[in-house]
Amino acid sequence: MLTLLSMFYYICLRRRSRSGTRGEALTSRRAVESGQRAVLPVSVEVEQYAKEVLDFSSHYGSENSMSYTMWNLAGVPNVYPSSGDFTQTAVFRAYGKWWEQCSSAPLPFRRTPDSFHSQDYIELGFEEPVYPTAVEVFETYYPGAIVQILACSHNPFSQNPPTDVRWEVLWSGEPTKALTPQARQFSPKIKHINFPTNLLRLEVNSSLLDYYTELDAVILRGVKERPMLALYKMPLIDISDLSDSEDELCDVGGAFKHGGDGKQHRTANGYFDRLPYELIQLILSHLTLPDLCRLAQSCKLLHQHCCDPLQYTQLSLQPYWARLSDASLGHLQSRCTLLQRLNLSWTGNRGALTLTGFSSFMKARGLSLVCLELSCCHFLNEPCLEVIAQSCPRLQELNLSSCDRLHPQAFTHISKLVHLRRLVLYRTKIEQTAILSILTFCPDIRHLNLGSCVRIEDYDVVASMLASRSRSLLSLDLWRCRNLTDRGLAELVTGCRMLEELDLGWCPTLQSSSGCFQQLARSLPRLRKLFLTANRTVCDSDIEELANCCPSLQHLDILGTRLVSAASLKKLLQSCPGLVLLDVSFCSQIETRVVQELSNLFPNVAIKKSFTQ
Repeated sequence: MLTLLSMFYYICLRRRSRSGTRGEALTSRRAVESGQRAVLPVSVEVEQYAKEVLDFSSHYGSENSMSYTMWNLAGVPNVYPSSGDFTQTAVFRAYGKWWEQCSSAPLPFRRTPDSFHSQDYIELGFEEPVYPTAVEVFETYYPGAIVQILACSHNPFSQNPPTDVRWEVLWSGEPTKALTPQARQFSPKIKHINFPTNLLRLEVNSSLLDYYTELDAVILRGVKERPMLALYKMPLIDISDLSDSEDELCDVGGAFKHGGDGKQHRTANGYFDRLPYELIQLILSHLTLPDLCRLAQSCKLLHQHCCDPLQYTQLSLQPYWARLSDASLGHLQSRCTLLQRLNLSWTGNRGALTLTGFSSFMKARGLSLVCLELSCCHFLNEPCLEVIAQSCPRLQELNLSSCDRLHPQAFTHISKLVHLRRLVLYRTKIEQTAILSILTFCPDIRHLNLGSCVRIEDYDVVASMLASRSRSLLSLDLWRCRNLTDRGLAELVTGCRMLEELDLGWCPTLQSSSGCFQQLARSLPRLRKLFLTANRTVCDSDIEELANCCPSLQHLDILGTRLVSAASLKKLLQSCPGLVLLDVSFCSQIETRVVQELSNLFPNVAIKKSFTQ
């Protein structure tokens, strides 16, 4: 027993040497031998608010303003301790489960770890690198969305590029729903890390919330001297640090089988290898990717099963964004010969993935790809999109959401993907010429997201092209497009009568007096989701036309209108039995009392009305 413990201790020290210095390893050894913790040095605690918002996955606001944008999270609080819906806060694009239930939502990826809850993120830079002792988040409306807080070893304001970027989880938890939407100061107990940081990342999941969560400010507290505990903790095994060499695999066990000479021969797997091949594959399909890679090292039989290409027909690497590298992709490349769906969202930033590593993988495994998720992948450049266009001729789904650093010229390569059915370009710098080219050569598009694409000069021209080339369009997101007129909308709904989802939120140039919304209702009988957010001109006649012509309506957002009465809403609720979401926030004629009465009459409908106090 003593010998086994000695061997285990030696292995731990060898592992430690990979990620720490020799001095740290010796300190850990002395601490283990003495059974004591290192003495924490005394240091003055520094308190600082975020200096700058460096990156984020989405926000409710406009790219050209400060209302409801992530940039509001920098600096001191604007709202706290007040509660309610304030434009000076940071608000993510979505909440609840409504977006997941829409036909435009992508299918979930198998093998996603149960512990991965994140849906959105924001990264914040602070002035001084410190060893964190506390993180405080001011949540001013519907708190409970934060599921993870991470710290980075990289100083974002340093002139010298880092050779190695490390992310460490300070705190993590499951999605929650606070008892009230009132403001709170969220300060979870964080763990100590052994490097100073001035770069934090908050990850959120708003699926349980009844409305948009709003964040006001973030405080990072810490000390400049190193307060780490000397007790050693074994690092996580990286998926790129695993060998596929069968020479390292051994046969263990004590079961027997009969050979051709009638004698019993010892085997490695007991009765396990008597199971049908398909059953073993089914069992392994429930493992996460790192567990599958680890299991491949256990024996030759499981190595064969774990490397079977059928285990890798779809692959989500988003949960491992902090550890994914070129080496990781290279390690997985040989297993992905049948890969059809790939999720690389959030990966590769700050040099973790390069053009060389990404291109090598895509050229080798892009032929069978039909779905590629690349949300917030800032390593992407024009050569990357060119490789995708050349290597993925069967691609049907492409998500470039919040890839806001891609040069406008890069998007012209997408037009070569002639089989595209779903294209997400939210918050990108695509320009009018590129989107018109895509619509010309990709006539099979069913779902298109152009939300917050501020570089498109004339959305009427885009609407006209959609009407003529994309008649099978099912969903269209034009969130915050600022130049779509009544003429363009009329042409769109006349040509794209199959539309089930249409987002026209914060499109200020549309006027109800032209009859465009009534024509929309009459032209789109299959409509399930309609967002007319912040359009002050929506009136009773528009709501009544929706009630008459769109019986399948499920989601309706008319936030901000002043011309809709309770009577027309009641008629809509009676005519649309499938309605589950109705947002009437800041509708001046709809009082809180009326909302409560309608909620009692129609308990299956979530009627939203935000407040400010």
